[in-house]
Amino acid sequence: MHTNPDKKRQFTILLVDDREENLISLEDSLEADNRNFLKARSGNDALKMTLKNDNIGLILLDVQMPGMDGFEVAKLLKSNTKTKDISIIFVTAMSKEEQYVMKGFGYGAVDYLQKPLDTNITRAKVNVFEQLYFYQEDLRKTIEQKNKINKQLERFMYIVAHDLKSPLNGVVGLLDIMHKDSRIIAVEELSNYMKLMLDASRHLTGMISSILDYSRKNDFEQSEEDVDVHELVTQIAYLLFPPKNIIIRIEGNLPIIRTKKFKLQQVFQNLISNAIKYNDKAQGEIVVGYEDDNDFYKFYIKDNGPGIEEKDSERIFKLFETTNNNSNADSSTGVGLNIIKMLVEEQGGKITVNSVPSVESCFYFQWVK
Repeated sequence: MHTNPDKKRQFTILLVDDREENLISLEDSLEADNRNFLKARSGNDALKMTLKNDNIGLILLDVQMPGMDGFEVAKLLKSNTKTKDISIIFVTAMSKEEQYVMKGFGYGAVDYLQKPLDTNITRAKVNVFEQLYFYQEDLRKTIEQKNKINKQLERFMYIVAHDLKSPLNGVVGLLDIMHKDSRIIAVEELSNYMKLMLDASRHLTGMISSILDYSRKNDFEQSEEDVDVHELVTQIAYLLFPPKNIIIRIEGNLPIIRTKKFKLQQVFQNLISNAIKYNDKAQGEIVVGYEDDNDFYKFYIKDNGPGIEEKDSERIFKLFETTNNNSNADSSTGVGLNIIKMLVEEQGGKITVNSVPSVESCFYFQWVK
């Protein structure tokens, strides 16, 4: 089923006034093909209608009504989690003195209309709130879609990690036995290589356990800890086993920050791994450092690899997007950088890249202090 892009989305407005003629006049002046109107002649009726209808985008609320006045209605609507986000415009014949206006804003109004109503001003204000309502609706749907994708990726991580853990534990056990074998111990170089393989396998086992733990818990259950970023990056660089022609160095001392270690580790490991994987120089160099950026640490990973074309500098962060300017393009899934982008944006930060094709690339990402 295909939706018609030209079909206007519906916008529901609740009109509240104790006088029928005022309700009819308001509806006539605001009528449009995509608008639905609900009408209430008392504060109680307004509350009942609002609670029964989930799609009200705007309330035009008369202040002076017998029984429950507009201020009381607005106060009750704003105290209810179901109705607190609905925009309210007060319609009043009373003086717009500062004290009176501030009282209305305090009860939840977002704007005022003064009686007798000016038709053009009324229409213009309602048009603004209609656009705002649709923007908010689009944002909510985007967030829901993002959360859905996140859940799918987390489920994928859990399945992969779960399937890898058992055979990897077997590998670690076998390596441990071999490392203690007297024939291996007798050959120093072989013993050192075996120890390196064992350390790397244990580290990978720890990472898989972290992935499983991450997938089992929601974001609020994951604990923060003090992370020595310098030590973290040093360990990542060591266990990625860069080729002998690639040097990884850290500029200055990286900070100690309180954060969720696994997420920060994912970001650094992905970016450093990519810098190693795609480097095309006889002597490769990767530099990791940071700058102070107000409420954030701004980390950077710079390399002298093939670089990225300007046209690809934003596209590479989109899901399943890859570039074709390197020899390893076929092995890229276009998932890694999108996950990194989501992790950075969870912190309120941004990730960007500056690059000179065939010369260098520098990825920057913000991590909240």
